[in-house]
Amino acid sequence: MSHIIDIALDDAGLPPPTPEIEQERKVAMFDLLEENSFALPQRDDRLVPTGPYSLNLAIRDKRLVFDVQTPDGGKAAEFHLSLSPFRQVVKDYYQICESYFDAVKTMPPSQIETIDMARRGIHNEGSRVLQERLQGKADIDTDTARRLFTLICVLHFGG
Repeated sequence: MSHIIDIALDDAGLPPPTPEIEQERKVAMFDLLEENSFALPQRDDRLVPTGPYSLNLAIRDKRLVFDVQTPDGGKAAEFHLSLSPFRQVVKDYYQICESYFDAVKTMPPSQIETIDMARRGIHNEGSRVLQERLQGKADIDTDTARRLFTLICVLHFGG
């Protein structure tokens, strides 16, 4: 399968992220570029570039925009997804992350682990929603979906 070799977030106009969110973003971007699976399916007998790809993520007009380019800057695909299916899971994810960040400072390991398990569950739900929304547009594996969901949260929270 093809993959992403470069990723950019269009976060212009968004409030600056908290240190915790900035760390999550950096880790997600690093992990995504280290290992990912991203392919554009053939559509209507059109020739689709096979990658690798550069990906620009943005929120424009209350829609999540995937701008996929070839390494030489050519347009491979662009698709816009409604943010509605993501709203609740992103909200839940941010709430549990806040609880987790607070717990790490004051709670015993057993309680931190419980909150972390809940956080991972919500994160998995967000990545599942993303995979469903991308069906027919881009083929991604679960780990790639998880990392992209983290980046969507960064954009969505500020947008």
